[in-house]
Amino acid sequence: MTRQALLFISLLFIGSVHGQISYTIPEEMTKGSLVGNIAHDLGLQPKRLSSGKARIYSRDNDEFIELNRERGVLLVKERIDREALCRRTTPCALHFQIILENPMEFYSVTVQITDINDNAPTFEKSEMKFKISESATLGAIFVLKRAVDLDVGTNDLQRYELKPTDNFALKLQNDADGNEVVEMVLQKPLDREKEEQISLVLTAVDGGEPQMSGTMLIVIIVLDVNDNAPVFTQPIYKATVTENSPKGTIVSTVEASDADQGSNGKIKYSITNTLDDVLNVFEVNEDNGQVTLSGNMDFEESQNYRINLLASDDGGLTHSCKLIVDVTDVNDNEPEINIMSKSNVISENAKLNTVVTMINIEDRDSGENGDVKCFISDNIPFILKSASDNFYSLVTDSDLDRERSSEYNITVSCSDEGVPSLSSSVTLTLQISDVNDNAPVFERSSYEAYIVENNTPGLSIFTVKARDADWNQNARVSYILEDSSVNGVPVSSYVSVSADSGVIHAVRSFDYEQIKDFHFRVRAQDGGSPPLSSNVSVKIVIQDQNDNPPQVLYPVQTGGSLVAEMVPRSADVGYLVTKVVAVDVDSGQNAWLSYKLQKATDRALFEVGSQNGEIRSIRQVSDKDAVKQRLTVIVEDNGQPSRSATVIVNVVVADSFPEVLSEFTDFPHDKEYNDNLTFYLVLALAVVSFLFITSLVVIISVKIYRWRQSRILYHSSLPVIPYYPPRYSDTLGTGTLPHVYNYEVCRTTDSRKSDCKFGRAASQNVLIVDPSSTGTMQRIQSEKSILDEPDSPLEDKELQRGFSFMDMPDRTMRRQVLLFISVMFLTSVVGQVTYSIPEEMGKGSVIGNIAQDLGFDRKRLLLGKARIFTGDSAEYIELNRERGVLLIKEKIDREKLCGQTTPCALHFQVILEHPMELYSVVVEITDINDNVPIFEKSEMNFKISESAVVGARFLLERAMDADVGINGLQGYFLSKTENFVLKIKDQPDGESIVEMVLQKSLDREQQEDIYLVLTAVDGGEPSLTGTAQIHVRVLDVNDNAPIFTKSAYKATVPEDSAKGTIITTVSASDSDKGSNSKITYSISNTVAEVRDVFEMNKLNGNLILKNSLDFEKARLYQIHVQASDEGGLTDSCKITVEVLDINDNKAVINIMSQSNVIPENSKPATVVTMVNVQDIDSEENGKVNCIINEHIPFTLKQTSNHFYNLVTDSDLDRERSSEYNITVSCSDEGVPSLSSSVTLTLQISDVNDNAPVFERSSYEAYIVENNTPGLSIFTVKARDADWNQNARVSYILEDSSVNGVPVSSYVSVSADSGVIHAVRSFDYEQIKDFHFRVRAQDGGSPPLSSNVSVKIVIQDQNDNPPQVLYPVQTGGSLVAEMVPRSADVGYLVTKVVAVDVDSGQNAWLSYKLQKATDRALFEVGSQNGEIRSIRQVSDKDAVKQRLTVIVEDNGQPSRSATVIVNVVVADSFPEVLSEFTDFPHDKEYNDNLTFYLVLALAVVSFLFITSLVVIISVKIYRWRQSRILYHSSLPVIPYYPPRYSDTLGTGTLPHVYNYEVCRTTDSRKSDCKFGRAASQNVLIMDPSSTGTMQRIQSEKNILDEPDSPLEVGPVKLHK
Repeated sequence: MTRQALLFISLLFIGSVHGQISYTIPEEMTKGSLVGNIAHDLGLQPKRLSSGKARIYSRDNDEFIELNRERGVLLVKERIDREALCRRTTPCALHFQIILENPMEFYSVTVQITDINDNAPTFEKSEMKFKISESATLGAIFVLKRAVDLDVGTNDLQRYELKPTDNFALKLQNDADGNEVVEMVLQKPLDREKEEQISLVLTAVDGGEPQMSGTMLIVIIVLDVNDNAPVFTQPIYKATVTENSPKGTIVSTVEASDADQGSNGKIKYSITNTLDDVLNVFEVNEDNGQVTLSGNMDFEESQNYRINLLASDDGGLTHSCKLIVDVTDVNDNEPEINIMSKSNVISENAKLNTVVTMINIEDRDSGENGDVKCFISDNIPFILKSASDNFYSLVTDSDLDRERSSEYNITVSCSDEGVPSLSSSVTLTLQISDVNDNAPVFERSSYEAYIVENNTPGLSIFTVKARDADWNQNARVSYILEDSSVNGVPVSSYVSVSADSGVIHAVRSFDYEQIKDFHFRVRAQDGGSPPLSSNVSVKIVIQDQNDNPPQVLYPVQTGGSLVAEMVPRSADVGYLVTKVVAVDVDSGQNAWLSYKLQKATDRALFEVGSQNGEIRSIRQVSDKDAVKQRLTVIVEDNGQPSRSATVIVNVVVADSFPEVLSEFTDFPHDKEYNDNLTFYLVLALAVVSFLFITSLVVIISVKIYRWRQSRILYHSSLPVIPYYPPRYSDTLGTGTLPHVYNYEVCRTTDSRKSDCKFGRAASQNVLIVDPSSTGTMQRIQSEKSILDEPDSPLEDKELQRGFSFMDMPDRTMRRQVLLFISVMFLTSVVGQVTYSIPEEMGKGSVIGNIAQDLGFDRKRLLLGKARIFTGDSAEYIELNRERGVLLIKEKIDREKLCGQTTPCALHFQVILEHPMELYSVVVEITDINDNVPIFEKSEMNFKISESAVVGARFLLERAMDADVGINGLQGYFLSKTENFVLKIKDQPDGESIVEMVLQKSLDREQQEDIYLVLTAVDGGEPSLTGTAQIHVRVLDVNDNAPIFTKSAYKATVPEDSAKGTIITTVSASDSDKGSNSKITYSISNTVAEVRDVFEMNKLNGNLILKNSLDFEKARLYQIHVQASDEGGLTDSCKITVEVLDINDNKAVINIMSQSNVIPENSKPATVVTMVNVQDIDSEENGKVNCIINEHIPFTLKQTSNHFYNLVTDSDLDRERSSEYNITVSCSDEGVPSLSSSVTLTLQISDVNDNAPVFERSSYEAYIVENNTPGLSIFTVKARDADWNQNARVSYILEDSSVNGVPVSSYVSVSADSGVIHAVRSFDYEQIKDFHFRVRAQDGGSPPLSSNVSVKIVIQDQNDNPPQVLYPVQTGGSLVAEMVPRSADVGYLVTKVVAVDVDSGQNAWLSYKLQKATDRALFEVGSQNGEIRSIRQVSDKDAVKQRLTVIVEDNGQPSRSATVIVNVVVADSFPEVLSEFTDFPHDKEYNDNLTFYLVLALAVVSFLFITSLVVIISVKIYRWRQSRILYHSSLPVIPYYPPRYSDTLGTGTLPHVYNYEVCRTTDSRKSDCKFGRAASQNVLIMDPSSTGTMQRIQSEKNILDEPDSPLEVGPVKLHK
């Protein structure tokens, strides 16, 4: 609103302006108060205000005045505060306009606001503080903050008052621009001792009625001057502390006071000791004077401490005192254990009371604290014996055993009798050397391992492991295979043992059918002398592998017979056709057999029992079943992987044998065929008869032969000598004949030092018997055994390992000097020798002839292994045994060794052995003047105020001289100076204090820094001196106020300057130094505008722009700046800042009237919006031009100054653009030009002027025939450019017909989505395509519509098979075509004609010959179906030819038809008839002959079969007898079948095995296990062999061999 008050806005009206009205009202009128009757003053009726929608328009949001249309008056809308509205601007007025419409009129109204005295004078801060030194000079000026009164005129601020006025007076003065400056002037000196703080009240009074005032409290703090030194409450303090108190323990607290305040009264405490180690033990808190422990305190080293303490203030004044600390002794020394003699290794067979170690014990404490008792750990074979005072011997107490414990860590613990008791310990490590007294022990009492047969020779089976409790060579174990035999064969031909690792390898490949397990023993022997050994039993179990396929025993397979079994047509369900019998020589589940029907002519007729191999019918045999049935049965075992054998069973379905023969002949009436049949029948009869007779002869011969053999075997004690046939060999590497691997291992007594290495096994599988073993032989052999090393590192480490004991605490040589160690000798103490030498003697200097002084020969030193013993690690003296003298080993520094202690001496012992003797030696070290006096610090700094009083004392640091006696420090000298004098004070304890006393006042202005030299002198010859620099810094006193270089500053700044801009810099100077000269700058203006816009950098005096400037708000600023130092002294100046105007105001766009929606059929020049544009800048900066964006159907017309109309310029189309964002941009003509813009959003309302339009001009869709009714075919889509309801499209199927049927019975259309569905299932063969129309209609009023043509094309599907037109198929005709025998190649027999009602590739037909009597005679054209001959017809060709032709289309999936063409090869039709009707005249005779031959063959076959049945019955009877014998004590007489053999190794009865198994009724509950064959020969079966016995019989039978294993003798039966 300030902008309204400052500027008068001139408006040009669209219609006419009748005048301008002004009102005057006071501020603070209540809400609703009457301002004036605007209707009356404008000459208008109140109704005009209502009809014209009169309203107040103001550019700002705040509206203080409101219009009452009914009454026609102006009222106060919000309470008006003139100070908030116009601040100090006069006059203060509100400007606004009253706007009327129909017609539009503008009236300007001005309301002036007058001031009332409603604001009291106020200070920015209620309190103002000053810090003024008591040394401030009279007339010092201090600037005060001014008061502010928001009222104007007489109501404004008039005068100031200050109370009380004892020390200060108030002074008012006007500056050049008329502003008033308030100053406070010092008129009486300040005294801090009388009054430390002064409080004043400054009052500001205005001139209103009633009069109002404001106050501010002024607080003055008087600053102190440093004129008092600190003073301790006591000159000497005393304290007692226990030694070994922890760090941080408070020893005592010293206290000093200072009459000054602030930094002058702040006291700091420090320790000034430099001659001793006080600073290493104590520290003082510089703030509170607490003295605490900072290091370790030892009563044995020092019984009391004297601490010199100094108190100093910040002004450099000091005072000193002394703290005497007495140390209380406690039991704080542990016993010290010294190893005098020790052994590292002892044999485990050492005798009792063998001395191991000798120990010396010392405790520096005395009395009970020095009495020591020692003991060792329990449960060890050692004891600690006391030889004499402080000496102990460690001896063996029982037998040692290295295997039980190879090493002992013996802890010797010693404790004193103090309270609390202290103890120490040392650990001795003792190695027990080994003796070979333990034999190797296997991890198990016996071993059992498993290996699968057919293993690779050299395979690692498992590992035996033995351990020897001894060590090194005595624990090195070697493994030896003990001699034994397995079935008469050395066990070494079966397995071998690795001497080093104990890995057992298979030497040969095992066969489970020959050997199932065997035993042997392995011996483990150590490497001791003499060696010890033990052995263990090992059992190897061979596991079966499925390496034999099943062998079919029945039916026997032959090459010529087609009929094996005959099934009558009257056979019922379950009729037993035959039984497949097979065996497997493997064991366990590898021998479990299962039977499966692999192939069959008719699978629905027969089945095979999976367990017993019985072939039975599964349904009733019918006349339609083929006579010939071929069954393929597979026999499979249960091994992994399984093995199998296949047998073919031929079955004939017939009631008689002649019927069978008639079925197997093509032309039964052929004479030639009958002759052949007779011949074959006679031949068959002869063969069967011969077989029958031969069988009887062979059976009788075998029975007689076996009877004779059994007689010889049972009545003879001769052993069975196995026979090894020469013709069998292992071809696959899986047999048991070790012809590939032959080992003979010859080992010597040194074999344990080398490995017996075998080649890597082909298999990586290793049977690990030892549960702890995880490696294979290959891995074990690759590792290097530590036992193979000739010099094991273990031996070296054991020998090199000595006693390990706890580290002794470090001690200085000073402890040796202070304490005399009394040693009690084991034998006798001869005496003590004392020497005296000066310090700093060279290395190797002779101290004395120790051999001569002790009274014995030098050889005694050599033989007794004389050595020096000292408890400390540092050794300064060494013993030369050959010369018998003591020499300087390291250069001796007396000051380093003893410090200030006198006398200074070294104490040590000389030890001899055989016998042991101890001699005490003392070497006294005398002092030489080799150290100059030195100060701990080379420079001492003092800060002393120039106001320090004469006589002030300053403590100096003392010098330190490491020498003693006359060579020590003697006196001090101070370089010449007028201000200070040196004073030395002797203390009661003999110490001296060095002080520097002020004898003349200091003046900083004359000399700020004073440099002195302090010299310390000793009394040696020659005299040595040391110096220290003393630097005295004179501190300043604040006695100068800051002074500005100028009293007034001027600056100009553009109003668009950025925040942080430096406008100008003021500068003031202060002749004081340090904090007294540190000047801070501040703005003292109380007007808020100045402090809000500007800020002052208090350090460098930069005036910085804090907020933005506005020329329209303020053109000039008066800024008061104050400079003050830390002593409270100030000075002031003024800065005048002039603001430069720039073009920084954009044009303001006001929307007077606006339409949001316009219909698209609006006429041109329709007014849309009215705009008012204002720019508060003047001249060129205030001239405004407005434009709108291009390419829109609108234009902007200016009606008068600052007013524009937005009107339509052309026709509107909502479909082309439904919305317009119109940007009105206005820019002024200033440099640079400023612009502003406003965006108007205009909606175009819709009119239904667009019909729906389809996406395509026509549609064509495809659907496959045989579709599902209701299937969605496709979708038609139409779009309407209109909006909302006008754009809602509905789809309608127009009425039409297809082949006289309404189109709605074919398809339907979804009204909403346009989806076209099939109403029925289409058939391509009936209808190929059809057309219809769909209409799209919108939802406008009236509605608009359009339509489109749709074509539906039916696609063919392969749903019809081909139809054969020729040849026509009939049921009775056997012959369709006749081919003359003279027909050439390519002769056209006939043509198969077929059609397919489908279309396209579904109708493409191809012809194939599926079956034919003779495929080499005819062929069919694949494209035309023509049947032609492919070779010349011959007389051997059959007359009847049957061709099966298949006709197939090209559809997916394809369909086909089959036609049978009968062709007769003949030259004439009568010949054809004769072929089918002619019978020989001897038909009856041939029938009779055939009948008798068949009958004879049947009888002989019956006899043969009966014989077999009888033999089987006898076998069954004997088996039953054996069942009875099994439960009795009668012997079992085995029977050996004579006729089964296998020459190819594929059967189940190898010729070297003959078994007769007698089993009990419980046999089914257990497995039948066979023993190993007597022969070592194994026939290797060819896995690819699937032959049957019939085929094998055609090869050479092994029974033809003259020396068959069957003839040697029976094989024992094992169950």
